[in-house]
Amino acid sequence: MPKNLVILIREDPTHTHRASEAMRIALGLSTGSNPIKIVLLENSRQLISDDAFDLPDGETLEKYLPVIKNLELPIVVPIGSGKTFSLDQGFTIQESTPSQIASLISQADRVLTF
Repeated sequence: MPKNLVILIREDPTHTHRASEAMRIALGLSTGSNPIKIVLLENSRQLISDDAFDLPDGETLEKYLPVIKNLELPIVVPIGSGKTFSLDQGFTIQESTPSQIASLISQADRVLTF
């Protein structure tokens, strides 16, 4: 029976490589049989912004973000994220309330946190 996976990213991609690495890991895990959702909180939402390739790991993101977009991997962000960040609408983005995000995380079989 497949396990539901959540990749929770809170790291600031302007200060650490962990956020970009988390997206790479999420892409790798998506090739398996387990359904995944990516949750972006705080400044990690910049990873799916129109300016993502200008981040310090922009060259790395140029390799992985288009594939994440093409695979339509679900990305969950807090409501109002589109007003705070210029999100690239090519991604499969779902804006959710804090309680919906908490529920998603609590119902997951596995959560990887970055």
